[in-house]
Amino acid sequence: MSAPRRPLDDITVLALEQFGAGPFGSLQLAELGATVVKIEDPGQQGDVGRYTPPYQEGEDSLFFESFNHDKRSISLDLRNPAGLEVFHDLVGAVDAVYSNLRGDLPHRLGLTYAQLADRNPRIVCCSLSGFGMTGPRAAQPAYDYMLQGLSGWMSICGEPGGPPTKTGLSLVDMIGGTVAALSLLAAVHAARRDGRGCDCDISLHESALSFLNYVGTWHLAGGYAPERVPLSGHPSIVPFQNLPTQDGWVVVACAKEKFWQALCVAMERPDMAEDPRYRTMKDRHVHREALVAQLCEIFRRRPTDHWLRVLSDAGVPNGPVHDVAEAFDDPQVAAREVIAEYPHPRFGTVRTMRSAARVGDERPPLTRAPFRGEHTASFLAERLGYAPERLRDLRSAGAFG
Repeated sequence: MSAPRRPLDDITVLALEQFGAGPFGSLQLAELGATVVKIEDPGQQGDVGRYTPPYQEGEDSLFFESFNHDKRSISLDLRNPAGLEVFHDLVGAVDAVYSNLRGDLPHRLGLTYAQLADRNPRIVCCSLSGFGMTGPRAAQPAYDYMLQGLSGWMSICGEPGGPPTKTGLSLVDMIGGTVAALSLLAAVHAARRDGRGCDCDISLHESALSFLNYVGTWHLAGGYAPERVPLSGHPSIVPFQNLPTQDGWVVVACAKEKFWQALCVAMERPDMAEDPRYRTMKDRHVHREALVAQLCEIFRRRPTDHWLRVLSDAGVPNGPVHDVAEAFDDPQVAAREVIAEYPHPRFGTVRTMRSAARVGDERPPLTRAPFRGEHTASFLAERLGYAPERLRDLRSAGAFG
């Protein structure tokens, strides 16, 4: 019995990508079955992520594995006429060209729809860059941490009075990659429906700004000036934050009035539910400082396990503040098969996380990230019908570096 088809197994993407943002976006497509072919520049020794420490040997790293498993790699020098010819042949045989380069480079390198449509009228050209392909910043380089500062994220992270603080992960890169993957899929759908491809011009900067969401709307429409809230608190809902226990921390989320009432029961403080300062969500917001001080004093009397139990029994949304090791030990992780593993010739068994995207019931196994240029000959023969003699001539001409 043949294996069931995966959702995107009829989509092929050429990915001129490196490091984090671009590879994270195409990884979502690859795990859903798309054929993602990394075009790696031999002059730059391929994707810089291959050389990212601390777990790195030769041209392999666990950083690279995290972003590039389930993909293929071909080595191609687009500055070489023979290499460019191969690239143009490939454009005619795939659905999309995906890049994460500086915003001025797609046009300079011939990666836009206007430049490739004669090769394939249905080609989708998806560019993910720091600032997009237009505007005064288009030619500027950008990285995640820079954009967390530029987009206002750092100004609202951390404790009041502390320095500007980034998020613990490179979320701008991951958000931008996800937005690019979604845009690419929408464009491929439209190209198949209408017979004509297009450009997708995705900006990490705009991705970060869009994720300000309600905070941005409050500012733009209401003049709201965001301020940092102690203990990782929500800007308007109280309590919705970390609370210190006798031996750690608990997150309590009273996003509805019924949860506040239940919290008062769990704390054995029904009087607090009747306190006029705390009666409604608006009242608790106005009197945040007094309420949070009172909650901290109560929660510090008991250990974390006590609070997790009584809050859950009372129906109050809550959770522990795990470290990374504890996060993976949560039984929900095993029940949902979040972690996958596969063999690797250098690292032995690689254990990593699956994409959060789920379609259907199947959870197919993952495959290791490709070695640089590993699929050059096989993919060109499979997709373009190149004979061994043709591959030999291209190699001699420097197409593959």
